[in-house]
Amino acid sequence: MNPESRLPHGTALPPGHMITSEIGDAGAQPLWLSDAPAAPDLWPRLRAEHATSGLWPLLLDALDPHHADFRPWGCGELWPERMSSPADHSAKDLLARWWQDYSTVDEDDDQLTADERLAVTAPFGQAWPGQAPAPTPSPHADEIADQYARAFLTQNPHARLGLVAAPRGADALATAGWMGPANYDNDTGTFAAVVRDWEDRFGVRVVGVGFSTLHLSVATPPSRLEDALAVAAEHFAFCPDNIWQGRHPDLASYAEGLIDLNSWDFWWD
Repeated sequence: MNPESRLPHGTALPPGHMITSEIGDAGAQPLWLSDAPAAPDLWPRLRAEHATSGLWPLLLDALDPHHADFRPWGCGELWPERMSSPADHSAKDLLARWWQDYSTVDEDDDQLTADERLAVTAPFGQAWPGQAPAPTPSPHADEIADQYARAFLTQNPHARLGLVAAPRGADALATAGWMGPANYDNDTGTFAAVVRDWEDRFGVRVVGVGFSTLHLSVATPPSRLEDALAVAAEHFAFCPDNIWQGRHPDLASYAEGLIDLNSWDFWWD
């Protein structure tokens, strides 16, 4: 893939190069990576040109942004061949299955007692509450994503620009061969399927990706606690470490922080 040839005339990329997967066996090159930190105004421009170029821009952070290998991106710690297509999965079914797995009381679990585990998912307990209702779509999803991209670079000034040939941001996660949630499921196509669903329901845009982190802009976040609780349940199923190892001890506390929040961040241990 030559990204320069796919961009409209007049769009200049900073110095960069294609990354070859060093894990798979096909020598795939799923990602273009800039050699230096991304400029704040380039992500919005490339996002706007995605419909013509087919290249989705990502702001990429690393396990150690000061190290020369810039893991996982710079060293090719990517496995695109292992990822399924997000279109092959049902987000609704995935979330229900993951919820069941992570809310089930395990007598052999040495980290949480049965009461503690049930308290984490209160008020829902072990019963999957179903997906959160879809709010009225916002016409400003892309503008909100552009604003968040600039804010993300302010907080992560070492992030580099990545370009992935993908029809939408969610698909770029699987196409790039990103393995951030591998400790839970080594097929990123499943997580991308859920992000696809959030793109449609909440106006989510994939903006930043780290070694094991994901950063999304959100055009229509929940505005009521009742809806925020339902979204929090989806987040727990998608990334239980947000609660198990985050600042919030349970869904109720986590949900309060989601009200009117225009970005969602996830971290897998």
